[in-house]
Amino acid sequence: MELNTLLLGLSWLYAIANTALAIFGLNLFYLLGLAIYHWRASLSSPALLVNEWPTVLVQLPVYNERYVIERLIDAAAALDYPPDRLRIQVLDDSTDDTTDKAAARVAYHRARGTPIEYLHRQARTGYKAGALAEGMAAAPGEFMAVFDADFIPPPDFLRRMIPHFNEDPRIGMVQARWGYLNAEQTIITRAIALATDNIFAVDHVARGGAGLLLNFNGSAGILRRACVEEAGGWSADTLVEDFDLSYRAQIAGWRIRYCSDIVVPSELPASVLALKQQQFRWVKGSIQVVRKLTGPLLRSRLSPLQKVQGLLHLAGYFPSLLMVFSLLFSLPVVLLHGQTPIHWSLLGVAMLAPPLAIIWGQSRLRHDWHISWLNYPALFLLGLGLSVSNTSAIVSAFYGRKNVFVRTPKFAGADLRKNAYALSVDWSAWVELLLAIYGFGTGYLALFMAPALAPFIFMYALGFGFTAVLGFWQSGRVHFSKKQQKD
Repeated sequence: MELNTLLLGLSWLYAIANTALAIFGLNLFYLLGLAIYHWRASLSSPALLVNEWPTVLVQLPVYNERYVIERLIDAAAALDYPPDRLRIQVLDDSTDDTTDKAAARVAYHRARGTPIEYLHRQARTGYKAGALAEGMAAAPGEFMAVFDADFIPPPDFLRRMIPHFNEDPRIGMVQARWGYLNAEQTIITRAIALATDNIFAVDHVARGGAGLLLNFNGSAGILRRACVEEAGGWSADTLVEDFDLSYRAQIAGWRIRYCSDIVVPSELPASVLALKQQQFRWVKGSIQVVRKLTGPLLRSRLSPLQKVQGLLHLAGYFPSLLMVFSLLFSLPVVLLHGQTPIHWSLLGVAMLAPPLAIIWGQSRLRHDWHISWLNYPALFLLGLGLSVSNTSAIVSAFYGRKNVFVRTPKFAGADLRKNAYALSVDWSAWVELLLAIYGFGTGYLALFMAPALAPFIFMYALGFGFTAVLGFWQSGRVHFSKKQQKD
């Protein structure tokens, strides 16, 4: 009797986790409908007349980017904008030979009349937020354009983006869409490209078009100085300074404009190990913003719909935690022969939302959409597998562990095995492997005791196994290559 009571209690936790997952899936249906309705509005309007171009400060925050720093500086120097209205800052916190390359490239362009300067900090105080804040305080500019090291802004970027601020004096930020330099490099980049497209083709279009809260993505966008200052400036108390500032600005009454047809190419993480680092920072930072801004959001003058959608947006990484719980608590449900307090059709319908959103987004953004969306299975498995490291980030955020801004390594097409920034496998791969074994064992048991659950459980097992194997394989290639170089 006691064992049965325990199993029933765990089945309730399983039901709660999957109901919450279904809510996120059903909400994606809602956002997809909004995106379809507002798609045309997300396209840039015809160029607005600008009587006098405002002053723009272009900021390039970098840290140990030896492979891409020169490419970034060259692209910034090529921006087509009145030189007397433009100022470019290379905000370098590097500790390797990036400093020499950056300083030399800045000197090269300065000698040719480009209004560019090189600023190097000895300490990474405040990380990227600190660098942006110090650069902003050191130079004038009504607007600030920000580009991370892995981006290549097109020459006409400023001339196409700046006019949108004239649509409304309360537009505080204008965000462009991210494109890709290496989408076809690996199975990882193909999957990430789909996920990123989904953000820019569905989430941003829906939220921007319907007047819901969205976020500035930290790169390939422009901010109005007055907006940044009124919102409280750049802050380093979370690991996602862009997300944090976006919400503080919108709570203060500012708006964000998204332009889906202005595209800035960027480099995607080419290995699952680099992706984990990036996702850990984003997830932990997002949960920190949840802790920081849930109260101000609920007390704001925003509409109830804006608040609800804002909370769902802020909590967008919680499904990772829910997926881990779902797998862990699946065994008790199997032992109860599939008895749960929820109806499985709810979860089944919610699972249709991601692939439908992917297909629609690809049809809007890519000519080869009928081929590109076929990478969805890899994205699906990767999303399941990453839930281990993402869950670790959520726990770290809630327990207030010290922030350490770990950059995502960029390779610029260099061989991942010989790259100086190549990463080794970490503890999460071992946990993923254990969960995969647990999932396959539970799934096998489900075939006999709860057949309806078996497909769901096997999907989790495949996802964790897929990510673990990729991590071990890519790390092994790096170690093998280093050993060969030594020999």
